[in-house]
Amino acid sequence: MFDFAYFLDGAVHFIIAFGLACLFLIVFKWVYQVSTPYDERALIAANNVAAAVALGGAIIGFALPLASALSVTVSIVEFAAWGLLAGVIQIVAAFVIRRLVVRDMAQRIEGGNLATALYSAATSIGVGLLNAASMTY
Repeated sequence: MFDFAYFLDGAVHFIIAFGLACLFLIVFKWVYQVSTPYDERALIAANNVAAAVALGGAIIGFALPLASALSVTVSIVEFAAWGLLAGVIQIVAAFVIRRLVVRDMAQRIEGGNLATALYSAATSIGVGLLNAASMTY
């Protein structure tokens, strides 16, 4: 038998968790864009596919540990703590790649270099997967 009160209680928790996760994703996207030396919004508006791919990979790379945090945490506070840590790790990883591995990444992305964008996206997603898997304590 369908228990509407039980469903309603679960739906409220779902809405809170989903809303907080979306908020974290929005904040992460903003912080990520502020941390890059190029303007993703302008580049994407100008049809720069490389900028879109790199940003898309960063978003997916952060969404993965967020999803993991949603499944392993027992409270909103714990979820927020894991989400914050995951975001910091993703931003630091992107910074390390730009500063130490592909030092001219800004010029490459601005120039539309899709290979560099794919490398950046794959790195973000790979770090996100490791980030998510590391939450299974």
